[in-house]
Amino acid sequence: MTQKPSMAFVGASWVALGAGMFGFLIGLWRSDMLLNEKGFYFTVLMYGLFSVVSVQKSVRDRLEGVPVTDIYYGLSWFSTILAIVLLTVGLWNATLLPSEKGFYAFAFLLALFGAIAVQKNTRDGQSA
Repeated sequence: MTQKPSMAFVGASWVALGAGMFGFLIGLWRSDMLLNEKGFYFTVLMYGLFSVVSVQKSVRDRLEGVPVTDIYYGLSWFSTILAIVLLTVGLWNATLLPSEKGFYAFAFLLALFGAIAVQKNTRDGQSA
């Protein structure tokens, strides 16, 4: 039996997702990076968001006894780790100020956390 999430947690989850995602995107929009660099970081953000939602769903499905193949479960985790590694390598090699690198890293992680929490709340709300 799943308890429905509180409106405060639902709101905080959406704020975390929005702040991380839009902060990251606004930072990209206003940056002096080349268009291909902006595209790389945008793609890594979208890939990361999709992969963490996939991890959350597959972990939750397994806990509830819903069949999830080992391949899908493994690919979900691999994709999440790969997205984080790609962002880390990209920022490590970027010609950005350390404060800019930190901004992108923390906006990315906040967006990933927000996506997981929003997915959890959506699922809890449907099953309650």
